[in-house]
Amino acid sequence: MKKIIFTENAPAPIGPYSQAVLKGNTLYTSGQIAINPATGELVTATIETETEQVMQNMKAVLEASGMTFENVVKTTIFIMDMNDFGKINTVYGSYFDEKTAPARETVQVACLPKNVNVEISMIAIL
Repeated sequence: MKKIIFTENAPAPIGPYSQAVLKGNTLYTSGQIAINPATGELVTATIETETEQVMQNMKAVLEASGMTFENVVKTTIFIMDMNDFGKINTVYGSYFDEKTAPARETVQVACLPKNVNVEISMIAIL
């Protein structure tokens, strides 16, 4: 059986998907973008504030699953402009211990939902 994860501390899904699905001891998250769950507004003033909101949304989903960033084994980062990689990486990296950081790929894409600049998804294991 799979368990659907939902928290009001992260943006509600805007389509036919879940914030995350827990199957056994493995959590598969949907991608998070920089929507402030309290206001429903995008947080895109700078790429740093946008990435920070994405990571806070992901933190809320992990917490709703009884996990933390320590449980994350794989991430995928989708970005609109590879020139933003360094700034995104700095914010992203502040959430992980470099010695135990998860595997990751970063992909530049043509467009993201709501025309945001960054989206991140994760896989975590209890």
